[in-house]
This record gives sequence, structure tokens and C-alpha cells, in this order.
Amino acid sequence: MPTQISRAAGKPGDIQRGITAFAPARGSAPAIALYGIIGLDFRVKDLAQALSQYASAPHLDIYVHSGGGSVIEGLAMYNILSRFKGHKRFYVDGIAASMMSVVLCAADEVHMPENTQVMIHLPRIGPNEGGLVADDLRNLADALDDYGEKMLAAYMQRTKQPRERLLELTRQETYLSAAEALELGFADIVMTPLEMVAQINLDPPPEEASMPNPTVVNNPAVEPHQEPTVPNTPQPQAQAEPVVSEAGIRAQLQAEETSRRAGITAAFGAFAQPHAELLNACLLDSTITAEQAQIKLLAKLGEDTTPSAPPANPATHIHAGNGNIIGDSVRNAIEARAMMAAVEASNQFAGMSLGELARASLSHRGISFAGMDRLGIVGLAFTHSSSDFGNLLADVAHKSMLKGFGESAETFTEWTAKGTLTDFRASKRVDLSTFPNLDKVPEGAEYKYGTVGDTGEQIMLATYGKLFSITRQAVINDDLSALTRIPQLMGRAAIRTVGDLVYAVLTGNPQMADGKALFHADHKNLLAGAGLSIANIGKGMQQMRTQKDGKATLDIRPKYLLTPVALEPTAIALLAAEFDPALVDAKVPNPVRNKLQVISDPRLDDFNATTSFMLADQSMYDTIEVAYLDGNDKPYLEQTQGFTVDGAAFKVRIDAGVAPLSHRTMVKMPGA
Repeated sequence: MPTQISRAAGKPGDIQRGITAFAPARGSAPAIALYGIIGLDFRVKDLAQALSQYASAPHLDIYVHSGGGSVIEGLAMYNILSRFKGHKRFYVDGIAASMMSVVLCAADEVHMPENTQVMIHLPRIGPNEGGLVADDLRNLADALDDYGEKMLAAYMQRTKQPRERLLELTRQETYLSAAEALELGFADIVMTPLEMVAQINLDPPPEEASMPNPTVVNNPAVEPHQEPTVPNTPQPQAQAEPVVSEAGIRAQLQAEETSRRAGITAAFGAFAQPHAELLNACLLDSTITAEQAQIKLLAKLGEDTTPSAPPANPATHIHAGNGNIIGDSVRNAIEARAMMAAVEASNQFAGMSLGELARASLSHRGISFAGMDRLGIVGLAFTHSSSDFGNLLADVAHKSMLKGFGESAETFTEWTAKGTLTDFRASKRVDLSTFPNLDKVPEGAEYKYGTVGDTGEQIMLATYGKLFSITRQAVINDDLSALTRIPQLMGRAAIRTVGDLVYAVLTGNPQMADGKALFHADHKNLLAGAGLSIANIGKGMQQMRTQKDGKATLDIRPKYLLTPVALEPTAIALLAAEFDPALVDAKVPNPVRNKLQVISDPRLDDFNATTSFMLADQSMYDTIEVAYLDGNDKPYLEQTQGFTVDGAAFKVRIDAGVAPLSHRTMVKMPGA
């Protein structure tokens, strides 16, 4: 039992924080003092233990000074005191605020000095400043309404005031003076101020920090209230303990409670809505940990099932993935709206706007954004270390970029070879289109080494890229194009950039390792200017097939005819004709019929609308190589988050290098 104290008339005692019960003096009623925070400084079990000592007492005096506390504990105290059969006189020594005002309603009489107060208001979750986030409050709204009705019922029973009147006062968080409490029925007798009130050895609870400082009125002509007394009992000398402030204790408890709630909410994940009642019960019960809540959820999911049976509730979906159910669901919701994927069954985020998804990403990870506007919430979703909202947007943007990259109809991929470089240093490529003939080896003679190419063509990587950003404004405006169209266009731009490099090499006629241009008379791969015809195509095929390496004739057979778009119809007609159009009257068979595959590209029109090129099969011979860093022919998407971009900035880049590897596998056919 707490330390007993003396409350002799006119002489203040030293009441400690908590519950103090003391035996009555002769002719007076037993007394209990309730000082401090409900649920923190004293709990229901402490009050029940104290009341058990005076169960048969006809009268009980109760002295209160409290800023309130736990709603659940306070309602239980109200019920216990209401069941007490004796006559209960309550004395407000300082303030009866918040939940203590409800406990006060269990009294048969309430005595208040003029300088004391009662504060009534509706219940709230969390500290006075801030509180739980919106999603948590939505889950707890029904419980708060229920508690509010219970508190109003106690107020109505005590005061006999209309419900509407009390509801208005509680919504305004009304502080009542002793006279006002008497008028409304919260008090029965208004007393003169007690001198001892100003000397109570008790730090005020946090709720009192902003309360008006009541004026103490001392009236020596009026006898102060006669208090029950007990003999002063010497107490053993206690060892000094570290002083812990009430604010520190409350902050620690609040932090632990916030962490507990966040853990429970995260444990429920996608099952929060289907099992909102269980989630609400776990959040309200301060004794349940996140681990215990998870066990309760699993038990709920497993009700009426066996290992081989399907779920009893068809709406229950078990997700098998990387463990990030919230992140995967948010990503799927965005992709479904962008027509990139089908919405998953039971996805609680389906149909939400980008701004709503940013809010959900924070709340489901227990990140508070109380008091923030929409810009602040979206900014926090991008920058908070526990939020993956920016990464989810990056995933969707990356898929959009690759979609655009794959959709582009680039022609260079049909006739060029793909290569790999491991760094950005210049590398040499040997011409594998050449190899000397085999030597005759007499019996018993030695074999001689052959060499592959006498020169090496140089190829080197370069980086090509561009930036784009997804701003907070784009998220608030629900601008899906920032995640779909823009990355998609940049993906197309990436592969188009590589195509530009390839055709720039083909038409730019670069210098080869032998010091001569790619297309040069000495290389025997440059025809005289002439219109596209069967005869001219035949000359090009002849030049390529008669290429030599030393004395060896290589017989490189051409496969592709690259033309400007303007010449594509002519080229297709020439190669498909049964007879040579120039000798149609003689019906001379077409010698190049179906010998080549026509590929046209508008970049060749920009270069020269009458010039064509003939190339060999890149799978058999070296033509033009397009090399990528580590063989990755897809563009990269890199993300940078922070306040400098007011959202998230994305960099699209591709590392590629283009070089001709052999002059023997290509023929240039200038127009007339």
C-alpha cells in the first residue's frame, strides 16, 4: 500500500504521486487520494486494492488531483467506484481533467474549492500534441465514438444535463470553474480555497502546462475543511534513486506505444482491411506486442481450415513474394492504372491516385505525417529513409523505358553484330573475315601457323544519356505520363541514339587501320556512280565475292541491300522480278532474283537518296559491330532523390561503341 500521510486540519501533508489510502481518525470517514496520471501513476488494480480495505465503510472521502490519462483505465475506475456501496465524497484539490472528470462522476458528492477546475473533452488517441496518423484514426474511429458515448453517459447520469449540451462542451474541451461545475451538476458544494492546495508536493501533469493559473483566495474567517488524521509514522530511510522527470517517462511510453502500433500495423499488411476488427482490438490492447498480433492474425486466417483444405474465406489471398507486400501492392496498383499489368486480387491500393499511394506508403510503414499538407506528404514519401515510394516509381518508370526501347523498329539490329566490352578503354578487333588457305604438308613435315588478319580495327565505348524528373507536383496532379510516356520516349531515344551511331559510321566512311577510308577504290568495295539496277547489284555482288586475303579468294556472299526509303520499292521490285527489267523484251532471267534482303532506313535518305550499300551476313563475317558495356544492350535507369530536385530525378543512359571491322564485307553503291 502507498505511504500513508497526515492531512491534519490547517496543516498541509505531503501527498505522493499515485494512490494513497489512509485510515480514518475517530469520527471521520476513511480516505483515498488519487494524484497523478491515470494508468501511469496509478492503475485500476491499485484502486481496487485500496477500496477493498473499506468495503464495509458507510462513507468514503476521495481526494483527486489529476490531468487525466488512459480512457480504458479511467472507465474501469468509474465502474469500480460506482459499485462502492458507501457514500462517496470527492474533493478536487487542484484539477480533475480529462478522464479524471469521468471518474469524478462516480461521486455522491463533489466538493470543489473556488480555485480548482474540472476539464471535460472528447477522448483522443495519443498525446495532446499530434496523435495517431489518419489511417490509424480511421481504424479507431468507432472505438473512440464508443468511448465518447460512455463518457457522455456518465456525465448525463451525474449532471442530468441534456446530451446535446454536454456534447457541445466536450467538443470544445471546456474547463469548468467550481461555480460552473456546481451550476452544471458536476459539483454539489463550493468551498473556500484550501491553503494546502498551493503546497501540494506534486509536479503538474502535462495537461496543466497550458492551463490558466487560478488565483488562490484565502479566507481566514472560514475554517478549512477538516481532514482525517493519522499518527505520523517514521519511515525507513530510502536510498536515493535517479530522478526521472514525468515528461521523460511520458515521452518514453509514447515512443514505445508508437513503435508497438507501427509494428502491429506492418504485421497485418494487406490483411488490415479484411481483418480490421482484429487489428483494432490489437491496437487498443496495450499489452499485445507485434509478435503476438501476428500470431493472432495467423490464427484468424487458419480458423476452420486444415492444411489440405482451401481457405474458408475466398477473399483471403496468400501472397508469395519478396516479403514486401505493401510495396508490391503499391507497384501493382500503379502498373494497373498505366495498363502495364493486371490488378492483383485483393489489392487494397487498386484505383488510388499517386498522391493517395504516397500517403499509404507512409502510413503502412508507421511514418507519421500529422499536420503536413499534400506537398509535404509527397516530399516525405520521396525522402524518408523508411519509405520506398521513390523506388516503386523508379520500377514502373524502368518498365516503361524498356517497353519503349523494345517497341522501336530500328533496322541496325538486323544487319550488325553485337559485341561486348568490359571497360571504356580502346580495344582492337581482328578481321575474322580473312584466313589464309591451308598449306600442303609433306609427310613428316611441320605444320606452319596461320595468321588471322594483319590489322586490328579500334572500337571504344562512350556513354549517352539524359535526365528527367518526377516532381511532387506531378504526383499530386496524378500525372501518370511522368511514369509512362516520358520514360517510354526516353527508351526509344536510347535505341535511336545507337542507330544514329551505326548509320553515322556507315555513311561517314571512317578511316580504317590501314590508313584508308572504309569505302575506297583500293579496298575494291566502291562502285562507280550509277542508278540502282540489276546490273549494278550484280557488280556489287561480284566485288564482294572476289575479295582476297593475299592470294586467297574469300568468296564472301552478300546478304543485305541497304537502301534509302526512296529506293526501297525499286530495290524490292528488282530483286523480285522474274526477268531483268532492262532486257524484258528478250526475257532474260533475273540473275539476282531473291538473292538479297532489302532493308531501308530514312537516315540513308538524309545522307543521299540515291546511294545504297551491300553487306555480308553478320553471323558469318565481320561487318559493323555494336559493342555494349558487359554485353548489356538495354539502357540503364538510375535514380537520385532529394530536395534539390523536389521529387526524384532519373538518368537514362546507355554505354555503347560502334566500329567497322572489315572493308571486305561491305560495298558502297553511289547513285548516278
